[in-house]
Amino acid sequence: MNNDDLFVCIDHVGLAVPNLDEAIKFHTEVLGWRVLHRETNVEQGVEEAMLGTGAQGAENAQIQLLAPLNENSTIAKFLDKNGPGMQQLCYRVADLDRTSAALRERGVRLLYPEPKIGTGGSRINFAHPKDVGGVLLEIVEPASSAH
Repeated sequence: MNNDDLFVCIDHVGLAVPNLDEAIKFHTEVLGWRVLHRETNVEQGVEEAMLGTGAQGAENAQIQLLAPLNENSTIAKFLDKNGPGMQQLCYRVADLDRTSAALRERGVRLLYPEPKIGTGGSRINFAHPKDVGGVLLEIVEPASSAH
């Protein structure tokens, strides 16, 4: 399998935040980012916003702000343990199934046996941090209408 075509680019960096509205205000008013998309993902236990900068439609990496929906969510547990900050790095892929199979063949554990639905209808999975240098690595195949 050719390594050159598994990953397309860095899609986004996920930041755990305790309050989504306050984080959006900071990132837009102080740092100049734009809100591209906002949604609640009940299955993942988060309220999230994707932020971008530059020309509309540009292929720049984005910032994903993630706030917990309740104290039992993964993001709430992350915030309790680590405080606000980088929670994950996300690589964009063209074919999540193919990339997942290649990672598993190479000894990387994925957190879900099958892809989950992520932001904007994308397909996602996560590589275990212990297998990829200590960072929670999300892999995303954007929905056909995204990017």
